[in-house]
Amino acid sequence: MTDRQTIIDNVKSRYGQIARASTPSCCGGGGCATEASDISLGYKPEELGAIPKGASMSLGCGNPTSVADLKPGEVVLDLGSGGGVDCFLAAKKVGDRGFVIGVDMTEEMIDLARHNAKTGGYSNVSFRLGEIEELPVDTGTIDAIISNCVINLAPDKTRVFKEMFRVLRPGGRFSVSDVVAKGAIPLNVRKNMEQWAGCISGALDKNDYLQKVADAGFERIEIRSEVDYDFQRTDDFSLASVTVVGYKPLNHHPR
Repeated sequence: MTDRQTIIDNVKSRYGQIARASTPSCCGGGGCATEASDISLGYKPEELGAIPKGASMSLGCGNPTSVADLKPGEVVLDLGSGGGVDCFLAAKKVGDRGFVIGVDMTEEMIDLARHNAKTGGYSNVSFRLGEIEELPVDTGTIDAIISNCVINLAPDKTRVFKEMFRVLRPGGRFSVSDVVAKGAIPLNVRKNMEQWAGCISGALDKNDYLQKVADAGFERIEIRSEVDYDFQRTDDFSLASVTVVGYKPLNHHPR
């Protein structure tokens, strides 16, 4: 397998370029957003029309906020916040008494998201530079986590799910849209850094993905939507977008 730092450096480079160019896609040619855009990714036109124009460039492979059941006053964390689209949608749901934190490891994306927040007048949103494998967020401070086509980019998904579990309050939940594999990803694809940054090479097998979520401690795990993709499909392998929800047990308290 390719080493962790090489993966991180390539993903940062790719998304830094996207931010600088304000390219209206998450994964670009051959990635998740290209095909998923045909199903509008679950966003309503009025949702996208109500947020800053530059924010929608971070569209991924689903609409996690649509099934997050966000409530006024809640604190929400967005993993891999990109241009801020899901943060801004969440901000409207939690209102002035709530707050939304976006975390992204690409400086250019953080700068773009902060610009979009200022343009849109969002006072209940902030963006932090950091990696989702080691979140810059205090333990037990988050009500809900959202993420859109980002966890598949992380080299160590186990650490990501453990970090999600750590920062959530007891009874907190997550809603994430992500790309998963069905069947074994060919080795030449696994080693392809362009396709890793394109949301393909780093995808986990769907069953492995759900097992890692459960192993992190989550319960009531459920796939709310699943869309199969035609690109990269072979007789033994295919890709799909899934939107998954799960909950941290209400009676869980750190030792």
